[in-house]
Amino acid sequence: MGRKPNGASSIYKGADGAWHGRVTVGTKPDGKPDRRHVSGKTEAIVTRKVRELERNREEGTVRKVGQRWTVKSWLTHWVENVAAPSVRETTMVGYRAAVYKHLIPGVGANRLEKLEPEHLEYLYAKMIRSGSAPGTAHQTHRTVKTALNVAVRRGHLGRNVAQLAKPPRLDEQEIEPFTVEEAQRLLDVAAGKRNGVRFALALALGLRKGETLGLKWHRVDLDKGLLRTPRQLQRYRWRHGCDNPTKCGERLHKTKPCPPKCHRHQRACPPPCPSDCARHASKCPQKHGGGLKEVDVKSRAGRRAVGIPAPIVAALRVHKEVQDAERKRARQLWEEGGWVFAQQNGRPIDPRADHDAWKELLQEAGVRDARLHDARHTAATMLLVLGVPTRAVMEVMGWSQMAMTTRYQHLAPELAVNIAAQVTELLWKNNRSR
Repeated sequence: MGRKPNGASSIYKGADGAWHGRVTVGTKPDGKPDRRHVSGKTEAIVTRKVRELERNREEGTVRKVGQRWTVKSWLTHWVENVAAPSVRETTMVGYRAAVYKHLIPGVGANRLEKLEPEHLEYLYAKMIRSGSAPGTAHQTHRTVKTALNVAVRRGHLGRNVAQLAKPPRLDEQEIEPFTVEEAQRLLDVAAGKRNGVRFALALALGLRKGETLGLKWHRVDLDKGLLRTPRQLQRYRWRHGCDNPTKCGERLHKTKPCPPKCHRHQRACPPPCPSDCARHASKCPQKHGGGLKEVDVKSRAGRRAVGIPAPIVAALRVHKEVQDAERKRARQLWEEGGWVFAQQNGRPIDPRADHDAWKELLQEAGVRDARLHDARHTAATMLLVLGVPTRAVMEVMGWSQMAMTTRYQHLAPELAVNIAAQVTELLWKNNRSR
């Protein structure tokens, strides 16, 4: 028998009595052949392992040589060193919650290459049984899928098992935009409030909260009736700058669960803090990285020029006069930032305060409780009622994908009645004329 060529796989019985196999799958970083070793009790077992390695080599799915990652070590590395420098702080809040609260406790002990779709599906089901919302399970699913995609691209993993795992069914929440009558009542009440025109921009143009609060006067042309939205205002979480975050926030730690009839929390009561709690960074004397920040909008589509309806142009002119008067009264206390919507000292408006102002507006206008983002849905629906082309609606709303129209544009009652009238005209009135 002739000699096997260099790099060919080999199967042999060793001196230890076990069977061994060696497969060349590529080249190491130093240029030497990357020979993988497998072993088993029988020749058939080793042959099967060798064939699997050869198949993975041909498909390009062989695990990269180097560190033996666990799910915990890879997710920690990914979230802190890969994701953190490249995504927004608001995105990182969701990533870290999914990684540290759900994924690491649930599946972190597994070897990365041993993780199976069933492990993730069991975790999602356990989250639901423990009271987590289906949306939270989906956020966790999207996070691990993103993290494992990076592991696959870097050769640490042969396949992304999260793409095979099936998360719990997520019922899409029905969105009910405001009716024309509700929107008009909100506009009437907002007209008499300080910074009330801010909500008119949401209802008429569908500006997002961060886009509206991040508006500056040099981006608003009242003469041409145009505004630009390249930037937005976001609240970032504070981070501890001290050496011992757990000790720093000790006096704020929640040590006991709330009583059965708790009146302190409007939503579900938070659980007690864990023993190593590192939260409460806003009270740290060396806190850093948090507060209100002006950042770029998410996408290129978000950087857009939007036409302003004439009534809002007039309202903005009045609003600017009121703000100029406040600046004079505040004198040296005024902090000039050029914000269109500001506090009485010139500082930008906190999104939390903006949320409270919206809720007060709903109550005073006698309109059902709704999110501020529902005003954006309303704006998209009104554009649909007016027959504005879909492409133009995308430009106004700042959407980058056509699929967004199916999420935001809803069949308004006014449009439904108009369709019914057209059907009547076609089937009944024309029929009588014959």
